[in-house]
Amino acid sequence: MKFLKLIRSFLCFLLLMSITLNLVACSTTAQADDLTKDISANTVNGKDTDENFITTTANFSIELFKKSISDNKNTLVSPLSVLLALSMTANGAEGETLSQMEKVLGGNIPIENLNEYLYSYVKNLPNEDDSKLNIANSIWFRDDEDSLIVEKDFLQKNSDYYNADAYKSAFDNQTIKDINNWVSKNTDNMIDSIVDSIDYDTVMFLINAVVFDAKWENVYKKNDIYKDNFKSIDGSIKNIDFMHSSESKYIEDSKATGFIKPYANNKYSFLALLPNEDINIKDYISTLTGKSFLDIIQSSKNTQVDAHIPKFSYDYSIKLNDALKSLGIPRAFSSEKSEFGKLGKSPKGNIYISDVLHKTFISVDELGTKAGAVTKVEMQCESAIIIEKTVKLNRSFVYAIIDNSTNLPIFVGTVINVK
Repeated sequence: MKFLKLIRSFLCFLLLMSITLNLVACSTTAQADDLTKDISANTVNGKDTDENFITTTANFSIELFKKSISDNKNTLVSPLSVLLALSMTANGAEGETLSQMEKVLGGNIPIENLNEYLYSYVKNLPNEDDSKLNIANSIWFRDDEDSLIVEKDFLQKNSDYYNADAYKSAFDNQTIKDINNWVSKNTDNMIDSIVDSIDYDTVMFLINAVVFDAKWENVYKKNDIYKDNFKSIDGSIKNIDFMHSSESKYIEDSKATGFIKPYANNKYSFLALLPNEDINIKDYISTLTGKSFLDIIQSSKNTQVDAHIPKFSYDYSIKLNDALKSLGIPRAFSSEKSEFGKLGKSPKGNIYISDVLHKTFISVDELGTKAGAVTKVEMQCESAIIIEKTVKLNRSFVYAIIDNSTNLPIFVGTVINVK
């Protein structure tokens, strides 16, 4: 009997411990100080999209895509996500740094106007039950005035135009969890992390998340799915699921053919371009421009298309530093030359972009398409003291006290042990 009581007591103890641990795990909350409550977004007018904005945004989108492709794996970028994250960052730039960013992001559209354009553009993007598009922005900065003093106007402007949440945090392991939880939440768990560690010199993260989740206008039936071979770029053959449908918009140029397939409510569409058999896909992509891409869509023909799409799903990650430098904004990445005085100031040194990381995910199946993207712009400060060598006196050494006028030793000695 005593033995049974002992067993029951032990089991009760384990149950209690399990409940306690679960309560502790569930009660874990973000340690970042949410400053959103202190920053109320002002009413802004916005600027309706026009040919100038559309052309420059198309140019940025295609050029970024061309810089992001990989020779041996699937590629996916969200130019909108990158554009929004970098435009938020540009609100802290000045001088030549700002000029370069304006030229690349908006084709010389001033950042004040680009803010207005992007505000209206994002606000008017359809977001419905069967074709969801959610966009979220956040700014995370180090809670340490010895590292960074943030300009309130910078936070205010990004709140006004980008609805960006602002968080002041210790930039410790909890901050990493908080940022990644924010990313996971705002990508419907398609992307679970964007920050693995935080460098000592990192003072700010500007993060954009985009989620697209839409059903086809006409979903595929069971008899629309069939098996067939897919030839990879390396020549290997795989037998996979294809989806067959009849579409009504045909597109082509001199080097490729394709079709446009609408999603529910006809607010968004899936566009496919298949390069001709004698043309390498990378060579084809190199010929694309923002204008030619727009022209292909605008010249679509109302023709019945026998369309076949493979079912696919993958994720992609790319560091965009080199791509953005080559597009024309090297100064923002220079620890010596960057000018982000409107963003804030750091007693440690000059603030610059240290990293732009872009992660994406996509899944295309018989019901529709799910896609997510996150762009992280990481800001660091240049250390005031650059340490090139390390000398640690952790074994026997010689020392001296010298007269600086003659460099003669006043005292000289050795240390071979310490108490």
